[in-house]
Amino acid sequence: MNKDLSALHKKLFYTFKDEELLIRALSHSSYANERKINKKGDYERLEFLGDAVVELVVSEFLYSNYPQKKEGEMTRTRAALVCEPTLADCAREIDLPSFLLLGKGEDATGGREKDSILCDVFEAVAGAIYLDGGFEPAREYISRYVLKDWENKALFVDSKSILQERMQKYGRKISYVTVSESGPANERVYVEELHIDGKAYTKASGHSKKAAQQKAAYEYLKDNPE
Repeated sequence: MNKDLSALHKKLFYTFKDEELLIRALSHSSYANERKINKKGDYERLEFLGDAVVELVVSEFLYSNYPQKKEGEMTRTRAALVCEPTLADCAREIDLPSFLLLGKGEDATGGREKDSILCDVFEAVAGAIYLDGGFEPAREYISRYVLKDWENKALFVDSKSILQERMQKYGRKISYVTVSESGPANERVYVEELHIDGKAYTKASGHSKKAAQQKAAYEYLKDNPE
């Protein structure tokens, strides 16, 4: 665990006036329980607040910048941008895993790389920034990491379904073949290969078959926009 919070301030492009808020945003319940910290010492309440702030910033961005988008399209795009895998990747970009405060058991079982935890801590930090500095710095944090390259993020999340719909339109058949499985049970890595009409195209790895398949579909779509 990295204890140099000044390094994290630089990554966040924000310096906390109340550093205890940031520490709480980084504290998983397993750490709070292990240290016998009062329940409010973990990030769950901040994550609740941050979830709402993230949704508001993304909603406002789509509403203000894309007047041609219908409500249903904005809803789908927002869902892709605020979903667990997207926000977990944003947390990794900031290197939040190395600053996480986890209980020993959670840390030993790979908690530092779990999408569910990383998504929550990204939102908790958003909530902490909002409480410490108000809406504008929270908006800047979310815009810098969630809204940067947002179209590719949305494409990535929907890649399997987008590719499936496209291939169905042309009467082509998609399948995914597991090429390999490796690593211990809590850090399993799968390599999945995309096949179209029985022919192999792209392959990718992930900590679940679904994640690897999603990446393989995304790589195909990037190389074959239409």
